[in-house]
Formats: sequence, C-alpha cells, structure tokens
Amino acid sequence: MKRSGLLAKKVGMTRVFDENGRHIPVTVLEVENCQVTQKKTTESDGYNAVQIGMGNKKASRVTKSLAGHFAKAKVEPKQYLAEFRVDEENLMEAGTELKVDTFSEGQWVDVTGVTVGKGFAGAMKRHNFGGLRATHGVSISHRSHGSTGQCQDPGRVFKNKKMAGHMGARQRTMQNLKVVSIDLENNLILVKGAVPGSKNSVVSVFDAVKKPAPKPAQ
Repeated sequence: MKRSGLLAKKVGMTRVFDENGRHIPVTVLEVENCQVTQKKTTESDGYNAVQIGMGNKKASRVTKSLAGHFAKAKVEPKQYLAEFRVDEENLMEAGTELKVDTFSEGQWVDVTGVTVGKGFAGAMKRHNFGGLRATHGVSISHRSHGSTGQCQDPGRVFKNKKMAGHMGARQRTMQNLKVVSIDLENNLILVKGAVPGSKNSVVSVFDAVKKPAPKPAQ
C-alpha cells in the first residue's frame, strides 16, 4: 500500500545507546513546515500522487506561476517540493500538515538524496584502484589508472571504462534503513546508518519498498 513520504533536512550524524548500552550510529533528519501543496488524481492527472512542500520561502522570491500554485493550495510558498505516488485511499487534501509521526519507531524506510560532490576525481579515489608500483621504473604516474585499451584490434577504448572523472553530486537512494527514534516535540527522525547528502541538504524519506508495510499503513 503506497502512502506519502516526507521531505526532511539532514542535520548530521550522532549516536544513541540502546537498552543494552550498545551504541547505534544514527542520522538526524528534521522535518519543518511540511505540507501537501497539491493532490493529483487519476481523473485530473492520470495517476494518484501528492505533492509535498517543505520550508517557507519569501513571497518575493517565488515566480508568479508558483505563487498562484501555492495560493490555490492555501499554503505559504515552499522552498522545496517533491511528489510521491500514493494509492487512492492515501490521497490527502492540499494544506494537510505532515509530521514525523507519519513514521513509527522500528519501521524500515528508504531515503533519497544527492550525494556530496567531489568534483573531478582520479581513478584511485573514484573507483578504488590500487595505482601503479612505487618503484621499479614507475615515474610520476603512481596514481594513474594505467592501460585503458588494446592494440590495433579493436583500437579504441570501450564505453563505460572506469577512468578519472566527475565524482558525486548524483541522486542516490539508501534502502532498508531502520527508524531508531521519533522526536515529535522537536520534529526529528533518527535513522540508523548514513543517508546521501551533505549537512543541511534536503532528502526524501518514504516507506521501504523491499520490506513489509508498517502497521498503520496496512
């Protein structure tokens, strides 16, 4: 049963302790001013989905088209928007506020974000290559990726060859992360493990697709 997820800000990482004193590495996600900005139905749009907005934005910083979009939903202009496909029974009206209690402790979630950009990186950093030897005739090129092709046949470098290039700044999803704790008072979700993105980046949190649906959603 598909239901809506949340937009959250990645605050950073810390650790908490369980009842046995073992420490659990967690990522702290903060949900602030998360509201439904649009309801899409099969009749009007061809599919069922809800558009979620998070973080308030100055009205002077919003385009006229978006200003009208938010005015129609009767919500303040939002800084970030995301869309989640849902089942018909999980559709919500525009203006509905979403809080961290959308999820429950112990359930599994998937988190999508944009990884930290590393710029142009060499083959050793980008693909974990071992590099060339430190001696025996190797000069200057210790961190190079070595040979990349063949001789006269086929006489070219194959596509998708692992080489130096742009690293990071790609959308990635971490699957099957466990919700360790929910702090309703401070609007925080503590998720076990790491999630993509740098501090203060915005991520999407939704029910894990490879795990059973949580009890409230069944």
